[in-house]
Amino acid sequence: MTTSSLLARRLLSSSAKRAPVRAYRQTPPRSVPSSIPHPPYAATGGMSQLKPFIPILDAQQQRRLRVACALAKEIRDFAEPLCAVGQTTEDIDRLVHEEILRHGAYPSPLNYGGFPKALCSSVNEIVVHGIPDSRPLEDGDLVNIDISVFVDGFHGDTSQTFLVGDVDDAGKRLVDVTNQALMGAIQTCCKPRNRFATIGAFVEELAGKEDLGVIREYTGHGIGKEFHCLPFILHHRNGEPGHMLPGMAFTVEPALTEGSPEVRDCSV
Repeated sequence: MTTSSLLARRLLSSSAKRAPVRAYRQTPPRSVPSSIPHPPYAATGGMSQLKPFIPILDAQQQRRLRVACALAKEIRDFAEPLCAVGQTTEDIDRLVHEEILRHGAYPSPLNYGGFPKALCSSVNEIVVHGIPDSRPLEDGDLVNIDISVFVDGFHGDTSQTFLVGDVDDAGKRLVDVTNQALMGAIQTCCKPRNRFATIGAFVEELAGKEDLGVIREYTGHGIGKEFHCLPFILHHRNGEPGHMLPGMAFTVEPALTEGSPEVRDCSV
């Protein structure tokens, strides 16, 4: 079982008029009623407890995971029309937070490792884990909305990069090719007994043909009772061992870029 995320990073030099994205004002974290079940880290700001094995989900656990993933997709679809010129990612986060609570679920990112919001919003050259703030979305932006929910003891995780207003052809192509990498890897590679490494080989081959870079620092991951667990899924050619087996659940999250795949940590 796979869940999908699409990440597409703009190259700053692709638009001479586009200023680098910088952090704007953020509001304090929002609360979640105690009547909604919280994951263990919600009270501590901790993270998943990684175990040295890949979980195999039984039929009942798979059904619960599918419910969580279906809700994550529903919330992602709810967020898409909100990604409009002039809208702030702070406002999108507020509305998404409220919608997740309306479904009796907990927004998984909230206080995971101290993360302060219900979703991750990554604009243009920001690759992943952007924190929603008061910056208005601009005409031509790309914004990735990363949605995760915790319901009935399981996490569902998905994201998509959306076009804001009139995006140039290069930006549309970047998102389109990244979508091809995502869906192609799932449909071609994610089968019992296939090697995990086939995913990275597929993504990098497609990106190379399209003259796009593959960002290596961020991976897919196992998902279920834990927000993150084994296996970690690399999206570039690699020699990692391991084969996919029935009952395994993980995300596929290729991140492609117009320019160099090198990244810089903006939190330091």
